[in-house]
Amino acid sequence: MTSILRAGVIGAGVFGGYHAAKYAELADVELAAVFDPHPERARALADRFGGRAFADLAGFLAAVDVVSIAAPAAAHAGHALAALRAGKPVYVEKPLATSPADADAIIAEARKQGLTVACGFLERAAFAAMGLFDIPQAPTRLEATRLGPASPRSLDVSVVLDLMIHDLDLALALTRAEPLAVEAEGACVDNALFDQVEAEVSFDDGFTALLRASRVARGRERTMRLTYPSGEVTIDFLAHTFENTTPFALDRAFEETPAGKDRLGASIAAFLAAARGGASVPLADGRDGARALDLALAVEAAVGG
Repeated sequence: MTSILRAGVIGAGVFGGYHAAKYAELADVELAAVFDPHPERARALADRFGGRAFADLAGFLAAVDVVSIAAPAAAHAGHALAALRAGKPVYVEKPLATSPADADAIIAEARKQGLTVACGFLERAAFAAMGLFDIPQAPTRLEATRLGPASPRSLDVSVVLDLMIHDLDLALALTRAEPLAVEAEGACVDNALFDQVEAEVSFDDGFTALLRASRVARGRERTMRLTYPSGEVTIDFLAHTFENTTPFALDRAFEETPAGKDRLGASIAAFLAAARGGASVPLADGRDGARALDLALAVEAAVGG
């Protein structure tokens, strides 16, 4: 792969703009192309950060070396498979796909092509910066709240695939245990798909995750409490602060580290390093995306049941 990577962004909405901005500011990356089925949106984003605007996917893929997919969730799998078949490593915003079959197809195609797939679970960057992944004890309990006000974005999926999936991924990343049972309840408030959900996930080693998510709340809240045999860690993701009563050292200045300041930047940097080859890996790969999707769909099924 060339020393200067030509990056392309699929989806010219808010998150596509975030990805385009990150690529445009990197010295060893060129934002080469933006694809969106709405040509005027592709042109507007390309004009802001450079590169060419495309309304046809084949032309877009021929112009780039790596791809970020920030389109609506229902389109993730189709775009990811097209990019992989064209020989391009892909970074897919969460969720990786909306069905297990599509997630499996993405993983299989990436393996066949020998290409990197990253999934956009940004909170992993904050956890790594804090040192949470280095605690030598497994947590016994996780309690997470992820609330946000009404928004016109991501209404093609439920709040589980929109918001709660971040905390489901963190639960899976913090334990080697496997999910055993799921109980959940929820409601559709303003939209056709679930807008608020509460879930309890039991794992086969006794670890329990209690999760609450809403996209029709009055304000924003992103908090988590992790219980260990030796104490607790309580995190406020919005304030970038935590309290720690365990005996294990965590980095109180994590918000001043590069990853703490810029979770998307850290996630994209890990993706690009993996795409270039060598021993580097994404913060979350396709298999992580598929596991989080499976658990998210289990939560949805429990609500529906």
